[in-house]
Amino acid sequence: MKILLLDKNHPLITEQLLAKKFILEEDFTSTYDEVCDKINNYDGIIIRSRIPLDKNFLEKGKNLKFIARVGAGMENIDIPVAESLGIQLINSPEGNRDSVAEHVVGMLLVIMNRLFIASQEVKNGIWKREENRGDELLGKTVGLIGYGNMGKATAKRLSGFGCKVIFHDILPNLSDEFATQVTLDELKQSAEVLSLHIPLTSETNYLVDEIFISEMKNDFYFVNTARGKNVKTKSLVEALKSGKVKGACLDVLEYEKSSFENLETENEDLKYLLESEKAIVTPHIAGWTHQSKEKLAQFIVDKILASHCQ
Repeated sequence: MKILLLDKNHPLITEQLLAKKFILEEDFTSTYDEVCDKINNYDGIIIRSRIPLDKNFLEKGKNLKFIARVGAGMENIDIPVAESLGIQLINSPEGNRDSVAEHVVGMLLVIMNRLFIASQEVKNGIWKREENRGDELLGKTVGLIGYGNMGKATAKRLSGFGCKVIFHDILPNLSDEFATQVTLDELKQSAEVLSLHIPLTSETNYLVDEIFISEMKNDFYFVNTARGKNVKTKSLVEALKSGKVKGACLDVLEYEKSSFENLETENEDLKYLLESEKAIVTPHIAGWTHQSKEKLAQFIVDKILASHCQ
């Protein structure tokens, strides 16, 4: 099989597929149109997020047997069209679930205990104790939206902190020893910490908006390591200003480019998040550890070989 690699990934992908006699070609620079012109020459594609695989692209890939996305999110692929054309879709959410879970816990500990703020103050010669009194995770009710690979890994960590973990998911009967499944209304009634672990779809676009936030019974801490457009930023900023949201931990932003490589816009809401002591912002790195890079790639290779290696 002839496979086109459109993004740089861990070298084990190339090494292991070449060892199994796959033909690989790398193209990390061609434009969307240039790739469209040649995509019919390949049996498979391995991607991250650089190029959108829309209806036009997929219909030109007349010989495509599979698309492998190194990561979890599949929103840059027109899934219904791919499925109608019989193209197998492969991703690897198992590869970075642990790094995402650790990132969630790390951000919560930093913001709830004012660790970054207090550290910077001391480095600037300021010694404040009462003003930097922290808030414990122990005993908090944490609500997760989405209980796939990321949600389950996060629940496992938080349960070790003595949290009561509840979650809402569109699939039934997912409760386990780390978390209990509830309705969305029940989650809104109980959660003191809210963390998103969902894909970006038409149903989850701007899921957290002014109405959602107003329906949360408690003032709460908010974490988003999923997708930026799951949240309406303006609504989140207003809730931070009012105190309804006690602190926001954001690894993803509404204003990211589709490639996740940078921000595509600047505005007053973003400026507030970047300047506020009540917000932590990281550059889409929750799933971006040295270990996850290798694990993401290995899961992709294993799945390709399981389906396409005789």
